[in-house]
Amino acid sequence: MKNKECVAMLLAGGQGSRLMPLTRSTAKPSVPFGALYRIIDFPLSNCINSGIDTVGVLTQYRPQDLNAYLGQGDPWDMDIKFGGLHVLTPYLTEHDATWFEGTADSIYQHMNFIKKYGAKYVLVLSGDHIYKMNYNIMLQEHKKNEADCTIAVIDVPIEEASRFGIMNTDSDGRIVEFEEKPTHPKSTQASMGVYIFNADKLYKYLAADARKTDSAHDFGKNIIPDMLGDGCRMFAHLYKGYWRDVGTLNSYWEANMDAIEMQGPDSEKLILDDPGWRIYFRHDFVYPQYIGTNGNVRKSIIGDGCEIDGTVDHSVLFSKVIVEKGAVVKDSILLSGAIIRRGAVLDHAIISDNTEIGDEAHIGTSDQDYENGKTRLSDGKILTVAADNINISGGQNVKAGSVVMQDI
Repeated sequence: MKNKECVAMLLAGGQGSRLMPLTRSTAKPSVPFGALYRIIDFPLSNCINSGIDTVGVLTQYRPQDLNAYLGQGDPWDMDIKFGGLHVLTPYLTEHDATWFEGTADSIYQHMNFIKKYGAKYVLVLSGDHIYKMNYNIMLQEHKKNEADCTIAVIDVPIEEASRFGIMNTDSDGRIVEFEEKPTHPKSTQASMGVYIFNADKLYKYLAADARKTDSAHDFGKNIIPDMLGDGCRMFAHLYKGYWRDVGTLNSYWEANMDAIEMQGPDSEKLILDDPGWRIYFRHDFVYPQYIGTNGNVRKSIIGDGCEIDGTVDHSVLFSKVIVEKGAVVKDSILLSGAIIRRGAVLDHAIISDNTEIGDEAHIGTSDQDYENGKTRLSDGKILTVAADNINISGGQNVKAGSVVMQDI
């Protein structure tokens, strides 16, 4: 069969500790987003929309839910005989089996997967970003520059640049310096964690890195600096669309609110139902929605099977959520199966799957006396979060900024 020009390797094995409790029973890329989707749907959809139909998904932390969701790749048209979507786990050799020791090591353990398809180029992706990007444009630029590696960058405000890996480039866009979270950044070109490598160069540097006992086996910490130090041709590809790293609870909330408003940082739009760039997802069943006579829904995204007889204002509700009469849900995210009983009030909250909020409970509605070092959201409020499969009984008052991990 004809070789694949480009194979994608999607890093989806991280624990996602900063997204806890949303990740206490599932991997970060499997976390739901925007009422219908999972975070991983975005890079997978980008691949198929960009003409890349062979993707290795590297999993490790709590992979069961993610593996079941991915299946054979049919929602993303990747259930094909030669290529398609493949779930790749830590590699078993004749000597031993080890967990992935870093992002670079995870791909090193599966270089034979790439070689199987004779790929000339390798696209490396992260599984925790919300964005819509044409990787083929980046690939054509990579070939035009005769690059060894191309790194996607996005322009960020100078006051935020110290949170990212920063690429300093010359007038031709060639990377001359890489700084990991610099105190005094020299540019605002932040790495997006999207790389294209010439396959032969990638093999060489991954193999060399694997032999180093003092390496973190990480692309940002080791592979990129090593290639740059050796004088490899490395270029930045400037991306100008919507992009958010949803690695924290606050950024996850912000991105869901962007989906409601169909906008985002620097007024870039996040449009989920764009017919020109579909976000594909697994949707096996469709359930009818019910809005009761007392139901009032304003500027919200409502998933299948929801029953609403209360007020839902500027919120995202996933499937089979129940909001009873007199309940008020404002600026919040309710994951599948959440139940909000009569008279309960939620403000700037994330309620995880199958969690029940009792009658007249108040969740996150009084933050004036509870700062406690919490980072505030873009509108000045503090986020309150409840884990999955718990019960908060009637009349409870959960202060803003709390993270509830067990029954109250």
